[in-house]
Formats: sequence, structure tokens, C-alpha cells
Amino acid sequence: MTAGDGWRRLSGRSLWASAVKSLALVAGATAGLVRFLTGRDWPVGGVVAVCAGAAVLIVAAVVAYDVLRLRATRWRLTPDRLELRSGITTRQHRSFPRDRVRSVDLRADPVNRVFGLTVVKVGTGEHAADGSELALDPLDRHEAEALRRTLLRQETAEETGDGPPLAELRWSWIRYAPLSVWTFTGAAVLLGALFKALGSFGVKSFATRLATGLWEWVVAQPLLAVPLLLAANLAVGVLGSVLLFAEAWGRYRLDREPGRLRLRRGLLTTRSLTLEERRLRGVELGEPLLLRLGGAARVTTIATGLGRKPDDETEDAAALTPPVPRALALRIAARVSGAGLPPLVPHPPAARRRRVVRAVVAAAVAVAAAAWPWPWVWVGNWVWVGPVVVAAYGLWLAVASAASLGHALGARHLVTRRGAVVRRTIALDRRGIAGWTVTESFFQRRSGLLTVTATTGAGRGHYEVVDVGRGEGLELAARAVPGLLEPFLARERQLREKQ
Repeated sequence: MTAGDGWRRLSGRSLWASAVKSLALVAGATAGLVRFLTGRDWPVGGVVAVCAGAAVLIVAAVVAYDVLRLRATRWRLTPDRLELRSGITTRQHRSFPRDRVRSVDLRADPVNRVFGLTVVKVGTGEHAADGSELALDPLDRHEAEALRRTLLRQETAEETGDGPPLAELRWSWIRYAPLSVWTFTGAAVLLGALFKALGSFGVKSFATRLATGLWEWVVAQPLLAVPLLLAANLAVGVLGSVLLFAEAWGRYRLDREPGRLRLRRGLLTTRSLTLEERRLRGVELGEPLLLRLGGAARVTTIATGLGRKPDDETEDAAALTPPVPRALALRIAARVSGAGLPPLVPHPPAARRRRVVRAVVAAAVAVAAAAWPWPWVWVGNWVWVGPVVVAAYGLWLAVASAASLGHALGARHLVTRRGAVVRRTIALDRRGIAGWTVTESFFQRRSGLLTVTATTGAGRGHYEVVDVGRGEGLELAARAVPGLLEPFLARERQLREKQ
């Protein structure tokens, strides 16, 4: 791949891939036609002929559209820019300066892999919704890899050396896959999707009868049916989570290349993401409750232009690791960020009191609302279970969230931690902090607390140090970015002196 080449076409093998992918449309259309025609007493031969004709038309239409798309699409790489011309009815000409390219994402679903194709997505460090992503769909696999190296000004692996990875898959990590709420709700979601699919295939009445029979069985034998259904739900959830882990994180490998990170993963749909390190603004250690109880955590990047995609993609593009042991997650976070996490400073006791008081007040209101206006109805009744459970959960949440609070200031990073159900530890590069927001509610002022929020152009855009002591929080912000908060502090001192 050399700069200055003329306009190029996308891979012609895309036609074969599109034809195979169109079979999913053929299956749905065939099911609908079979239902419609058999309901009108068509002979079997006629039904088969109509379905075959519909299948040919669908495949031909999809391939024809792909032919038009390929004929209308051209791309080229010049010494200064990557350009793409596309559009069948509305022509577009997009052009990215090469010095703005910050990431190259290579993806190949199972069908594309069979035909040696890869989708290349080039990002410029802005948010995907801002039109800062250019997609070449698809290229030959070897051409895509050569383009990745050229755009990121990277030599081949033989020339740069192939050092040890920052992290590599260990199948023992799969034990953390079931530690998710989807393990307990996945079977219900799957049954709902299956019921909907059966309805679209014309067997909704069968699905309804099946659901009705299952409900009658549960009502007739609850002591047997409920435990069996819960066990089946758990088994399906565990199996599903394990399979999803294997598909998403199979072949996982995280490498550091000169000036960038490269993440590769996926068994069926492969993904290779290359991210320039100068885009990194920190790392986040995520510990949902179940993972935390299992001693595991996940590492994600805080980087410009990464996050959840605005289209049909649902995965977190910033994820650097699957669920891994917490000690390993800390080591990976330290190696990616270039500095270890300093010991956290606990927040004042007033922060804990605020949370406990709010939980107690909320529990009292819930209990009073449930008991009003006949509190004696609770005697010998199970009505009290709900409010008591809610109150206990609220108290646990208050204590756990207070215990999670912490912050620290390292040589390179501002570190903050918060959260009970999902505990997040943020290590934010101090050089990426663009400003501060200091907030005090009425109750915070009475407790001598405040919240300082660091604003940045990466990740979620702002990260908070919640309920920190007033003087400590202002000093933390002033030391994190010297010179940024001093004018505010000087005016505050002057106001205090006047008072």
C-alpha cells in the first residue's frame, strides 16, 4: 500500500458475501409465503415454485444493489488525505487528513471471513455521531491490514519486533462470564424473542398454547414448577453468558505497538482496533457488584472519540479487557496508563452520614406509605415484606456507596472512585483536564462538603469527586491542574476576608 495511488474499488467478493447474507431475508420471506399460501389451500408444488421464485428475486435484488454500490464507491490514499466517494442516488465525497487519523478498526463477520473480506473503519478522534468515521466496506483482508499500517505510519511486525502482549486470553477467565445480571434474565429475554419469532413465522397460536399450558402447570404445582423454572432460567443464562464470552473475547490479545495500542478479539466476528496512545486520557476500572464479589473487574479506556456507537452496535468500543481478576486488571490499567494507582484517600464521615440519613428517611417514608391508613393490617400479613426489603436495600446501598468513595492525586493522574452496585475507579490524566465545576447543595454546605467535577474532551466528558471535604476538594482541584483554579480561590479568600 503506497500513498499517491489512484482511485480504487472495494473488493468485488462483496457480491458473494451479500448473496449469502441475503439468505436470512429469504428465510423470513419463505416462512411468510408458506403461511399465506397454505392458508389458501395451494398445492405443495405451487408453494415450492413461488418460494423458489421469491428466493431468486430477493438474492438478485440484494446482489444488484451491491453491484450499484460497488460501482458508485471509490477510495484513494494520497500523501495527505484518505478520500472516499460513495452514494448511488446522492453522491458524497468525504476526505480525511491523514494526520488526523487516530484509530483504525478492522472487523470481519463470519461470512466476510469466509470470503477473505474485512470492513475498515477509520476514526479521527471525534465522536462517531459527528461524522468523523470513514468506512470502507469491504476490502480484501491483506489490503485492509496494509492500509492500517500505512495510515498509522507503522512498519511491519518483522521490522518493529513482536514483543510480549500487555494481556492475552486465558480461558480460566470464562468463569467470570456468568457474574452478570443477564445470567438471571437472559432466559426470559430469549423466551420473549422466541415467542415473537414464532409469531412472525405463523405459529403464534402454538406459542400461545404452549405458554398457557406452562402457566397452568405453574399454578397447579408451584412448589415443583417454580424451582424447576428458576433452575432452567439459571442454566440457560449461564450457558448463554459463557457462549457470548467465548464469541466476543476468543483470541483476545492486547499489544503495545510504537505509539499505539492494538486490541484483537472475537471467534466468529473478528475485531482489530488500533488506538493512538496520544488519544488516551486515562483508564476506568469497572466493578459491577457480582464481578466484585467474584474478585474480578474490567478495564476500559478514557479516550477521545471512543464509546458506544450511535448505530446498531451495542458493544462498548472502549473496552480493553474482558472480566479478569482484579489484581490483573490493576496491572493492565497501570501499564496502559503508564502509572500505578496511588492509595485512595477516604472521604469525610459526613459523606457517610448524608447517605445513611437519606436512606433512613426514604425507608421511613416507604414503610409509612405502605402502612397508611391501617397499620394493623400488617399484623399476620405479608404486606410488610416489600417495604422492609426496600428499606434494607436502601441502607445497604448507602453504606456501600459511602465505603466506595475515595480519591487521590498521583504524579500523572487524578483518581476518583464511587458507586455501590457498579463501582468505578477513574484514573484521569491531569493533562486532559480542561476545566473544573464546583457545586455545593444546601445540605452539602451544612455538612462542609462539595463536589468537584473535572471536564475533559474524552470518555463521558466529565468525572466527579463527590462529597469531598470543602477545603480538601478545592486543594485537590488546584493541585491537579496548577493555575487553573487559583483565580477562583483568590476571589474566595478575598470575599472571606471582607466578611
